[in-house]
Amino acid sequence: MLQKHRGIVLHTLKYNDRSNIAHVYTEQGGRMSFLIPAQRSRKSMVRQVLFQPLSLVEFDAEVRPHAGLHPVREAKAWHVFQSLPYDPYKSAIALFLAEFLYRALKEEAANLPLFAYLVHSVQWLDACGKSFANFHLVFLMRLSRFLGLYPNTEDYASGDYFDLLNACFVPSPPSHGMFVFPEEASHIRNLMRMNYETMHLFGMNHTERNRCLDIINEYYRLHLPDFPEMKSLRVLQELF
Repeated sequence: MLQKHRGIVLHTLKYNDRSNIAHVYTEQGGRMSFLIPAQRSRKSMVRQVLFQPLSLVEFDAEVRPHAGLHPVREAKAWHVFQSLPYDPYKSAIALFLAEFLYRALKEEAANLPLFAYLVHSVQWLDACGKSFANFHLVFLMRLSRFLGLYPNTEDYASGDYFDLLNACFVPSPPSHGMFVFPEEASHIRNLMRMNYETMHLFGMNHTERNRCLDIINEYYRLHLPDFPEMKSLRVLQELF
């Protein structure tokens, strides 16, 4: 059945000489996989450039019950980016977040609040003119809420440790050894309180920002099964 879809591109890879596979987080069906033509003909109704990391696309696909791959028949940009593909810093963020979401989002069912959050975030980053160095950190902390991984902050007090395993703040270091010391724990707590409009108020230097990213990445690796090393992590840390 030919169905219309809107989605966020997570990852594209070669399938064979004629087709590529695009993993897309869709509004209607959560994460889905689609076949797109590999040829670059100007007359093609499906251009590969539309399926870059974090691109917002709208397309028609032949969706067959119980099939793992659905052929795309026609596609167009749902949102035309103004800066994200052309700004090297934003592009690095996009590559990292696309890889992160590709590893983290496995659900093959609609999740409209999560989809709306992802779309809003991508569009905000594209439109933002400055002060977005903390964007990826705030994005990941807020994403944890949608995945059921948001830490418990109710009993936080200054000087607390962050228990990575039990996702909470505690007054003394836990015996299992997977925790963050109070100074760094306070940075994580501050990130939880930030949104995109206020994150520029939270000043961090290069070392602090990279350490926060390492902590957040380790937190996800502890709580998501088979979450691998992120190839794009070090590239992002070099830039920010």
